[in-house]
Amino acid sequence: MRPLVVTMFLTMDGVVQAPGGPGEDPAGGFAYEGWLVPHFDEDLGEQIEEWFTSAEDFLLGRGTYDIFHASWPKMRDESSAVSTGLNDKVKHVASRTLTAVEWDTARLIEGDVAEAVRALKASDGGELQVHGSPGLVQTLLREDLVDELRLVVFPVTLGPGKRLFGEGTVPRTWRLTASKVTGSGALIATYQRAGEVEVGSMGPEYEE
Repeated sequence: MRPLVVTMFLTMDGVVQAPGGPGEDPAGGFAYEGWLVPHFDEDLGEQIEEWFTSAEDFLLGRGTYDIFHASWPKMRDESSAVSTGLNDKVKHVASRTLTAVEWDTARLIEGDVAEAVRALKASDGGELQVHGSPGLVQTLLREDLVDELRLVVFPVTLGPGKRLFGEGTVPRTWRLTASKVTGSGALIATYQRAGEVEVGSMGPEYEE
C-alpha cells in the first residue's frame, strides 16, 4: 500500500480556484486568477522541488492536466524535480469528457475513478501525488482516499471561489506532521490522516 498525497494552494478563507494565472479557471466569473503569484518565493519553490522529488507518479483532474500539458513540455529543465517529474513520470488523468490524452507519459483512467485510485494505492511503490485538481480532490476526500494533505495557505482572502472542502467531506482527524512559514508569509502545513473525529466538552465537570 502506498500513500496518496494531495498538495494544494489555498487562501486563508479556503479558496483554491485559479491560483496560477489568467485563463486557468474563470468559472463562475472568478475575478482573482493568479492570486498566488505575488506571494511565490524561493522558500516555496524549494519546498515544491522537494515534494516532487518523492513522487512516483501523479493523479490529475482534467483542468490541471490541461494546464500542465500546455506548459511543462515547453519548459524542460533536467535540474528541476518539477520539470522532470511532470514530463517524465506517469500522470493518471481522471476525466468525464476526455477520450484520449496526448502527453506521452499520461494515462487516462477508465471506469470508476475511486476504484481505479484504490487499485493504484494498493500497488507497491512511492507516493501517488495530486497537485491542484480541486474537483478530483473533492471526490478523493468523499471516498476517504487521501492519506496526506500538504496545504500552502497564503495571506489572502477572496470570498467567492471554489474551495478545498465541500459537501461530502468525510469527518476525520488529521495530525500535523510538519509546518513552516515562507518569507512571503505563506504557511506550509503537512497533515496525515489520524482517525475518527473525537468530541468532548470545554465546560465544567460536575460530580454527582
